Amino acid sequence: MEERELIELTGKQTQLIIELGEFAEILYWGNRVSGDTARCRPTLHRPIPYGRLDTDVSVTLSPELGRGIFSSPGLEGHRNGQDWSPVFTLKKVQKGQTLKENTLQGQTSQVLKGQTLYLESEDLLAGLRLSTEIHLDEYDVVKTRHQLTNIKSGAYQVNRLANTLPLPARAKELMTFYGRWVKEFQTERQPLLQGGYQQENRRGRTSHEHYPALIAGSQHFDELHGDVWGFHFAWSGNHRLRVDVKADGRRYMQAEVIYLPGEVTLEEGESLTTPWLYASYSDRGLNGMSQQFHAHVRHAICSPESTAQPRPVHLNTWEGIYFNHEPEYIMSMATQAAKLGVERFIIDDGWFKARRDDTAALGDWFLDENKYPDGLEPIIEHVNQLGMEFGLWFEPEMINKNSDLYRTHPDWLLALDGYEQPTGRNQYAIDLNNDDAFEYLYQRLSYFLSRYNIAYIKWDMNREIVQPGHQGRASSVRQTERFYALVDQIRSQFPHVSIESCASGGGRIDYEVLKRTDRFWPSDNNDALERQRIQRGMSYFFPPEVMGSHIGASHCHSTRRRHSIEFRGLTALFGHMGIELDPVKEDVAEKDNFARYVALHQSLRPLLHSGINWRIPTDDEAHQAQAVVAADQSEAVVLVAQLTMPTHALSGYLRIPGLDEQAIYRLSVLDKPSFYENIVHTQPQWTFSGCEVSGSWCREVGIALPILDPETAILIKLERLT
Repeated sequence: MEERELIELTGKQTQLIIELGEFAEILYWGNRVSGDTARCRPTLHRPIPYGRLDTDVSVTLSPELGRGIFSSPGLEGHRNGQDWSPVFTLKKVQKGQTLKENTLQGQTSQVLKGQTLYLESEDLLAGLRLSTEIHLDEYDVVKTRHQLTNIKSGAYQVNRLANTLPLPARAKELMTFYGRWVKEFQTERQPLLQGGYQQENRRGRTSHEHYPALIAGSQHFDELHGDVWGFHFAWSGNHRLRVDVKADGRRYMQAEVIYLPGEVTLEEGESLTTPWLYASYSDRGLNGMSQQFHAHVRHAICSPESTAQPRPVHLNTWEGIYFNHEPEYIMSMATQAAKLGVERFIIDDGWFKARRDDTAALGDWFLDENKYPDGLEPIIEHVNQLGMEFGLWFEPEMINKNSDLYRTHPDWLLALDGYEQPTGRNQYAIDLNNDDAFEYLYQRLSYFLSRYNIAYIKWDMNREIVQPGHQGRASSVRQTERFYALVDQIRSQFPHVSIESCASGGGRIDYEVLKRTDRFWPSDNNDALERQRIQRGMSYFFPPEVMGSHIGASHCHSTRRRHSIEFRGLTALFGHMGIELDPVKEDVAEKDNFARYVALHQSLRPLLHSGINWRIPTDDEAHQAQAVVAADQSEAVVLVAQLTMPTHALSGYLRIPGLDEQAIYRLSVLDKPSFYENIVHTQPQWTFSGCEVSGSWCREVGIALPILDPETAILIKLERLT
């Protein structure tokens, strides 16, 4: 038997044990274990059954058909029909004790505690080198990627290059994500017993439909219990996720970019690197997994600049005025916004020349002088004098054919000659591979950011990509990479400018975008009832401070439903708060309520944007509960939302996790529905007078829930006394 070495990567609670020999195999991924790993290794030797190959076949970090893995391989490609079944042999190994994050220009680099393993493998016959990086950080998040290099003459055509991580046999259930426009981040549970699961996204962006993440776990895992392995693929374009169950019961997960035909060809010396696959294991259910991802996002994904200051409350003009821009009126909106406590005022779509609806002018990034005869300066000065930052909407990647830009440069379309693409929101995509088009967009953005005191960009992308062609060749991957490059270049020159990633709402949300931006717009749907589900789905991988959450008008523009200000305000509380309406048109009582919830958010913001998040199971599915507990367990807030009619006459008890079990807390109500006392004979006494309870009481016994009307909520505060 060949000589093999065991490498351990150890986080705070979890551990990877990797065996290195002719290849690398992850033998174990779970909680930290004690003992001499080498002496324990014989316990993991697998039997070899009849009716199969005569030797044991490992599931490596890049499964190979040439080694007898009769499942999805990690690499598929060829060199003019040759070199199509490579078998890589491990040549170099390097282990590091720290990981220095690669950061964007103009952003502060940061060093994380953790461990890193670099592996280099080759197949000299096929003329290929495969380099692999595996990191396990102090927050128990694994990240891995491959780099494939062509090391001999002749072009190598890459069809697939996947990241692969193993799963144990007890991972028998999947939680996956689906959605659509105005209904993003929905979840689905399904068994993982035979065969497997696969999802594909070919829409040219992360997409509303197939968010690039999934969760595997032990049977019946839930928010507080069970073994779970969460996976997030950090790529903003076409992707494929799959989980396979082999005939012998072994399981593994793969994540990869979908390469269109002929899209990736490596000449001698050229390389292709996969996006990062992020993963995390927890034996504390979904909450444990999420808390590890949240810590990683806060310390390794978000820029230090974005976390150094409180995230300002927004007012965005879109649902207030749409395309009806009139400077004096917009300034009156700003005046009213400031009175509500708003800290950042954003003008949305409709400010540039000839933009009167969504059929024309995209690409013509010049101020509409008919709408703004005095320019933007008076508005920005007015906004700044009111103590607010100013923000502006752009959609740089898109173009209308009814525009001066298209009439001058019809060749700048991302398209295939001879075909007529269907439009999306009456628009097309600009070919960012065209250097002249790229430079034009950079210069126009740079012009506005240089001339005006703009602190924030809402960067939108309202179209799915069809036939992404550059000079006749498929260019989906390159289009995504050039989008990254454009944002990087803007951030490098204007590091003080915050950027929101929006794509008709939640169509482009992933960790790779978040490295370049500060905030996501999860959905164009401001309906508080729908937002409860959307924001919960997003919370599995993202902390609340990167999730834009706005109070909309009482009459929701997406669903035509009406909700009380209390329900809208409390739903928007647990995110990066904003307001999406016209404050001028609202009556005094409604304005007072907006101001109340803005002030409430601002008072809780330090806790909400730094604490530990818990999704709390409830006895009745009609309820949805969540909590944020301070890192030192000194305080917490709990939101209980009544989504539908209670199933029973009584609403049961809510058990609150995450508190110091030995401490005593003062329990009180911060906010409740206006008709709270009138809908039942008696509500629980603690909701009026408060009470003192221990952390262990909250976790084990709980508190009696009040009876609430559908589509209402109550906000609870806990403050540690001892």
